[in-house]
Amino acid sequence: MSDAFKFKIVIVGNSAVGKTSLIKRYTTDSFEKDYISTLGMQFSKYEENVEGEKVELFLWDLAGQKTFSTLRDRFYTGSSGAIVVFSLSPEEIETYNHVAKWLSDIKEACGDIPTILFGNKADLVDQNALATSPNYATSDVHVKKFAQDHKIIEYYKTSALTGHCVKEAFQALVFKLYQRAAI
Repeated sequence: MSDAFKFKIVIVGNSAVGKTSLIKRYTTDSFEKDYISTLGMQFSKYEENVEGEKVELFLWDLAGQKTFSTLRDRFYTGSSGAIVVFSLSPEEIETYNHVAKWLSDIKEACGDIPTILFGNKADLVDQNALATSPNYATSDVHVKKFAQDHKIIEYYKTSALTGHCVKEAFQALVFKLYQRAAI
């Protein structure tokens, strides 16, 4: 297979937002209830088929704890795309407040690479309230405006627990990377 269809994707966000669980849901369609914090980095390889072409993905799950920030810069190198994850849970609003920092780190290390934003743990919130009420910091209107202002390809509300939008969201980034490489 040509390198044209091999992509390194970094998945970043605060600790405990569900990065590892999202990758597991996407690659094995399963969910592990026991939480084990990622130490440093976890690497997964996965293959997708896009328009009849085999696409090889290297998913780099980067630890969200501040203690690993110096290591993260090295892990960003060579990334084709990125996924920034925050938690939609009202108790974890600080994870959304840190999204701009994650984006800044990616841009500094990788330049302008295709990036998608995941609001994870959608199963823990009232979807109707997020869709209709601007009173929530993570309401659709606020997050979509943030995504547009920061040139994020798309925003998805996901649930690693139920699988809601996980495959669709990953595939949107993979398709964008494929389109760029196929030109």
